[in-house]
Amino acid sequence: MAFTPEAIAEYLRCFRRTEVIHSTCEDYRAAASIDLDHDEADIGHKVACPLLVLWGQKGAMEQHYDVLEVWRGYADNVQGQALPCGHFLPEESAAETAQALMTFLQPTQPTQQSKLNEPYVQRRNG
Repeated sequence: MAFTPEAIAEYLRCFRRTEVIHSTCEDYRAAASIDLDHDEADIGHKVACPLLVLWGQKGAMEQHYDVLEVWRGYADNVQGQALPCGHFLPEESAAETAQALMTFLQPTQPTQQSKLNEPYVQRRNG
């Protein structure tokens, strides 16, 4: 699926702003510098909460890595899948991205916290 005209217009709107370009460059700069130091400091520590990993079936990750296996090195509870798209998941596979997120975020069993929120949820939905 191609990008919609609305998505392209939003990218153009954002990337016409100097601070957006600056922030984007800083993100890439960090990935090649301080993030490596942070990764090294975190060796041996794993993310304990459930982690959803999504990637594009037509992208480089699918071709070069066993993505879930890589992330299992960083987290204890890894779930995920390749979606039928390239690098830009929400733009190229909006429905599949939304479905994966909704499935992941929907609790399978009520937790104490969700029980506490039931009256609130019922009021909002009722």
